[in-house]
Amino acid sequence: MLFKSPRKFIMALAFVPLAFGVTPAFAAAEVGKPAPDFTATDIKGNAVKLSDLKGKNVVLEWTNHECPFVVKHYESGNMQAAQKTATEGGAVWIAINSSAPGMQGSTTPEQAAEIETAAGVASSHRILDESGEIGQLYGAKTTPHMFVINAEGNVAYAGAIDSVPDTKAESIEGATNYVLAALDEIKAGKPVTTASTTPYGCGVKYKASN
Repeated sequence: MLFKSPRKFIMALAFVPLAFGVTPAFAAAEVGKPAPDFTATDIKGNAVKLSDLKGKNVVLEWTNHECPFVVKHYESGNMQAAQKTATEGGAVWIAINSSAPGMQGSTTPEQAAEIETAAGVASSHRILDESGEIGQLYGAKTTPHMFVINAEGNVAYAGAIDSVPDTKAESIEGATNYVLAALDEIKAGKPVTTASTTPYGCGVKYKASN
């Protein structure tokens, strides 16, 4: 599998910024407000325009296959299971990699496709956001950083994938998956109980500012 074991990256953790207390120098998508629109091409060559997906729930997942926090959720199969549950329930799941070229997690479309195949990824689209434009539009801070957009096109949830901010796969059991909880409440016509949390993970590897 091309998602790399956290054990191989344990020394890197000292150099991996977490979301706690981090404030990006750009605006963030706000819960309860319209999700910023974007247009991109996924790794399979398909055009993806967020506004065209109105009428469906959409999940945005910021990812980096070399980040130990992302590895936790993929090597355990937790992220793939969440993707499958969401998409089988009618949602569109878009994974976005905003790592700049030469930075940790950066890939070509071909490499990204190999990673997806090896990991059994069940997302609808994967976008390589090398410029960081989409990530900065949303204020994505970490990998993973999750957003749930409802059928009206408004941000219904923003934050962490779950309630346990560590790299241990065994902590997934018993953790609250905020994304799936939000989707369940949206489908039930209820307000999202936990609409915003602090994201955790590796800092998104954006292109350095000039």
